[in-house]
Amino acid sequence: MPDEDALVLGIDVGTGSARAGLFTPTGVLAGRGEHPLAIWKQPNAHVEQSSRDIWQSVGRAVRNALADAQVDARAVTGIGFDATCSLVAVGAEGQPVTVSLDGDDDRDVVVWMDHRATTDAAEIDATQHPVLRFVGGSISPEMQTPKLRWLQRELPDTWARANRWFDLPDYLTWRATGVEDRSLCSVTCKWTYLAHERRWDDDYFARIGLADLTVDDHIRIGRRARVPGERLGGLAGRAADDLGLRDGTPVAASLIDAHAGALGMLGASGSPVPIDERVALIAGTSACHLAVSSARVDIDGVWGPYYEVLFPDRWLTEAGISASGAFLDHAVRMHPAAARLGPDPFAELDAQLHKLGPDVTAGAAHRHWQPNLLGNRAPLADPDLTGAMAGVTLRDDIEDLALWYLAALQALAYATRHIIEAFTDAGKHVELLVVCGGTAANEWWRRAHADALGIPVACPEEPDAVLLGAAVLGAVAAGHHASTTEAVAAMTRFGATLQPNPASKRYHDAKFGLYRRMIDDSLAYRAFMLDH
Repeated sequence: MPDEDALVLGIDVGTGSARAGLFTPTGVLAGRGEHPLAIWKQPNAHVEQSSRDIWQSVGRAVRNALADAQVDARAVTGIGFDATCSLVAVGAEGQPVTVSLDGDDDRDVVVWMDHRATTDAAEIDATQHPVLRFVGGSISPEMQTPKLRWLQRELPDTWARANRWFDLPDYLTWRATGVEDRSLCSVTCKWTYLAHERRWDDDYFARIGLADLTVDDHIRIGRRARVPGERLGGLAGRAADDLGLRDGTPVAASLIDAHAGALGMLGASGSPVPIDERVALIAGTSACHLAVSSARVDIDGVWGPYYEVLFPDRWLTEAGISASGAFLDHAVRMHPAAARLGPDPFAELDAQLHKLGPDVTAGAAHRHWQPNLLGNRAPLADPDLTGAMAGVTLRDDIEDLALWYLAALQALAYATRHIIEAFTDAGKHVELLVVCGGTAANEWWRRAHADALGIPVACPEEPDAVLLGAAVLGAVAAGHHASTTEAVAAMTRFGATLQPNPASKRYHDAKFGLYRRMIDDSLAYRAFMLDH
């Protein structure tokens, strides 16, 4: 039995903040801390961060969590990291190397949402290399090899100076332990590592012009990939001081942040629906849809299948919406009434929707969003798709803004339905949506998803499933549980489940049809203008 006096630490580095959570080996939160991150958004879709700032923010978040739990470092028995799938450039002495056109070495992280490599992604697709079968047939500019190709061409000095390239979750475990082994999750899902064969494909790198990444047994991108949760090593020297923890504390192989959220809820107890018929939706700035299967499932326009990147002996399928919470923020700011909202605009809009009464959904019937403002990650795999809106009037009141906001929430549900239908068409049956993340905390968002999809929407008992997923890794590394499967069974549980309203089916079927038509129209407009 695990020691209930012991605690495990989950560390989550998102786009906007670093967070730390202390949990018991049975998944009960004991303390939490957070610290914001700096971010630079540049022209031409360049988005950058600083690994120095990220590491310092992690240290502050950990200390805040220890203070919140009223414990000291001796209570922490294992550490798990997750982070966004951002790209970090590291020099020969471990120093940061710029990824910015401005030449600032402190800006050494290409953020996941950076789309500078869109053309490179298209050129990689044109090779039709067999590796691309494992990214739905089309590589995303949010993945690492297009970005590496761009950096090699556009920043040759950076390319020459960078001794190592890390996915951010692997950078954090390297910074913590000094061990360069990578997580099977990050290198498979974002770097084209073939997890089911446990190898890189050197022909792929040669074909896309990155053959020098294969020299010396791939030392610049990782010689060895480890299963998430496996003990990488102990917290080493200065890193222990930086985080305020004990030297030698076990550190686990990491996860991408969305995948940590899936680990924190996809296998939770409390539902009769088998795990292979569940989809986890982690809704933050972007949204990720993750599902596991005992057998391999190939879906056009959907990433994967990836083997053993989340659970042993299971394949992972990954889809997503590139702008989810970011779309909602933008949609609200666009309305003329937005300037009259208070400091918590979404709470104010939620309250306004309640005030409009039980028939409020009908108010959004003639307001329509097509929310692909940052391209369509899945199932179209089109990074150049743009958004659209229909039903605009001259109204500038808060009530109209609330209805536009409701239509935007529904549009995100239709984007998820588009993905789920692609799963179904490929033979991947879905009976339950399990959700977490900041956007998923919104009751109107959950209601829109349950009704638009026609399936139940379940929330985890621990609302911060991403932090809990990271802590699951730490619990395995510490030896409290023998595997991630056992740890999930002991540490994760479902809370409330929202059932769909059958009476809304006709309404949502109609609006979903218009959502699909708006995408077709957007593509037609683009093609028309390219021809003229």
